[in-house]
Amino acid sequence: MSGAEIYFSNNYRDLCQEHGTGAGFQFEFSCGRCYDTWRSPFEPYAGARMASWVDKGVSAAWGLLGRTGSGVSSAADGLAGAGFGSARDSAFQRAISHAQGHFNRCPRCTHYVCNRCWNAGQGICLTCAPDTAAEAVAARQRGLNDSVTEQAYSAGQHAGAGFDTATPRQLVCPHCRTETHGTPFCPGCGNRVAQQDACASCRNPVPEGSAFCPSCGTRR
Repeated sequence: MSGAEIYFSNNYRDLCQEHGTGAGFQFEFSCGRCYDTWRSPFEPYAGARMASWVDKGVSAAWGLLGRTGSGVSSAADGLAGAGFGSARDSAFQRAISHAQGHFNRCPRCTHYVCNRCWNAGQGICLTCAPDTAAEAVAARQRGLNDSVTEQAYSAGQHAGAGFDTATPRQLVCPHCRTETHGTPFCPGCGNRVAQQDACASCRNPVPEGSAFCPSCGTRR
């Protein structure tokens, strides 16, 4: 794989610093599948260090004379800044060359992936050509989960056969706004929520405070 084939247009971070004693070049590349990262070796930027030395030397020398050397130090900073761009570009190309040993470009999906996400036997990434043994294990687990889900659904259907779906339920208390989960009394304030009692004989709703069922006359 030649260097011209690797571009890393959107899966890298520029960690370069232009100023200060820690000035230098470093880039972080990420895998397009697992997103693990790899950083290129740090390369110090000599231009920024030289500007810092010039600044300190000029300031010390002119300080003895009671004068300031801001003009000379600014010129040094400008010279260092002018060369930073081209030095960064060269460092980026070297970083890409180093990255070749850590990433592979999938010819199918065109993503750059790390060596752990690369199917060397097939020559494409593991997303496009998953590991057969891993897929078999995952398929067995999916089958187990699907079977248990079906059994649980069936058990729920049987359990729900006795659930009274006709009785109205208020899920939020109108007084304190607590969720009631369908209970006849609010668990937050004890208020009786909008839920009518049912007649023990005919199961029709009985208005609150009624002594007899209005549907069948059964005494409550």
